[in-house]
Amino acid sequence: MPDALTTRPRALAVAGALIIAFSSILVKASEASPSTAAIFRCAYAVPPLALLAWLEDRRLGPRTARDRWIAAGAGVLFAADLIFWHHAIEDVGAGLSTVLANVQVAFVPLMAWAVLAEHPGRRILGVLPLVLGGVLLISGALEHGAYGRAPAQGAAFGVATGLTYGAFILILRAGSADLRRAAGPLCDATAVAAVVAVAAGLVVGDADLVPSWPGHGYLLLLALSSQVLGWLLISSSLPRLPAALTSLLLTIQPVGSVLLAAAIFREAPTGLQLLGVVAVLAGLVAVTARRAPRPATP
Repeated sequence: MPDALTTRPRALAVAGALIIAFSSILVKASEASPSTAAIFRCAYAVPPLALLAWLEDRRLGPRTARDRWIAAGAGVLFAADLIFWHHAIEDVGAGLSTVLANVQVAFVPLMAWAVLAEHPGRRILGVLPLVLGGVLLISGALEHGAYGRAPAQGAAFGVATGLTYGAFILILRAGSADLRRAAGPLCDATAVAAVVAVAAGLVVGDADLVPSWPGHGYLLLLALSSQVLGWLLISSSLPRLPAALTSLLLTIQPVGSVLLAAAIFREAPTGLQLLGVVAVLAGLVAVTARRAPRPATP
């Protein structure tokens, strides 16, 4: 990334989040199974990421074995995150599943507090009940006829997504200590995620390893836009921001996904589910609008 951009980590996170807002839309449009979508999202992204990582290594020298192992560990969690999320997309739709996936906002600050000693602050702790209450409303647990094929099951997958996504963010951030590098850690994590997704898909029995069109056109676009460009921007911003602030900035993604899903797929959540979306977003805005970010420790 050019130096002019790496000095604006919040802008990088916002741009990356806007790009990956299309992720659930492209997954749903592909009509691929959860494991298949995870496999090819990662597999199609590996070649361009590998080229960028090679250019980084030529310029900066090879990364340490420790950093590569950390990125590989993040890749295991990323595969789980994608598979859980794709199941949630099937169960509760592209828009609401993306909001549910961002339950990581309730977990990342607490994980960072426990592991990295980054105190989340009273305001973040104060809005957590509002965010979690919103997730409960989105799940449809308080009403009959909530939108989605299986909204309660989708909510469970969404919570699992949030847990693995939060752990992925923290681990990838720990393996990206060199602020000059962005592609290398992401390439390692993506390659490992592709392999893990294949293994998981074969165990579950939903892995289709034969590309078909036009579905794989959507998966290729997903890989190049979200996995390469979007996550390259995000992974560039992660080491430069406190973990809690990073997680909050990334919630721009669900806003875009809900709007896109309504416009493209005519997804129509119930009033209570939309109230849940509003509750989640209100809690996040309350934090991001008033909490000043502090520099991340190198």
